[in-house]
Amino acid sequence: MLLGIAGAAFAADQSVPGQPLPWQLGLQAGATPVKHQMHEFHDLLMVIITGITVFVLALIGYVVVRFNAKRNPVPSKTSHNTVIEVIWTVVPVLILLIIAVPSFRLLYFLDRAENPEMTLKVHGYQWYWGYEYPDQQVSEFSAYMVPDEELQEGQVRLLSTDNVVVLPVDTDIQILTTAGDVIHSWAVPSFGVKMDAVPGRINETWVRIEEEGTYYGQCSEICGTGHGFMPIEVRAVSREAFDEWVLQHTDGSDTENPPRLLTMTWEEAMAKRQVAQNAVQQ
Repeated sequence: MLLGIAGAAFAADQSVPGQPLPWQLGLQAGATPVKHQMHEFHDLLMVIITGITVFVLALIGYVVVRFNAKRNPVPSKTSHNTVIEVIWTVVPVLILLIIAVPSFRLLYFLDRAENPEMTLKVHGYQWYWGYEYPDQQVSEFSAYMVPDEELQEGQVRLLSTDNVVVLPVDTDIQILTTAGDVIHSWAVPSFGVKMDAVPGRINETWVRIEEEGTYYGQCSEICGTGHGFMPIEVRAVSREAFDEWVLQHTDGSDTENPPRLLTMTWEEAMAKRQVAQNAVQQ
């Protein structure tokens, strides 16, 4: 029955990517290749630690039954057993090697993107986030938590923000984090991202979002009295929709270094904008 409940809860998790649920069991559904590998590594560790726990429990049970005082009124005085000592030294080393190989592979995989298509710069402040899109020439904007009394339908208490981070799907995105005051941590569970934002330092990670939707996270470094009120809201959209969002948030005044778009050139975007303006005027 418990396994059935757990399975139902896990299935419910999959239907709402990026959002925590009441009575949720297990990890949030993954939305990036990094998080999928984290799930696989987690499942491997669960198998290993479950096997160790069951083995140790069985061993204790055997010792209690086989070597109690009633069955062994004269206890053995054996102090060394070379075979057993070799086994309990070699086996843990082998287990650690089995864990180390996928662990290091995962650490290197989540470190950084080799050829990112765009960059998101994240600034941590007490107690809100600032976001900048240097490739798209979108200046930094702030994202504050929406207060309870201002929540609208569809917004999530303690997780929704007044300004949303918009990112494209199927895109290798470099994420740079820093802070303006104390140490913060930009963490989005569905992305498998948790990167410290340190004053005077830039840390790097990356994501490739696989599915459109809204994903939530929070600051995961105790940064003061407002630490619990620094949510992260990311809206993943298609690459075409992301380009439209960029066009709405930049004027493209720097013609020598125009904003980087994902599905069209800047000249095509300007021609498209001119056609729309002409249609409105007519």
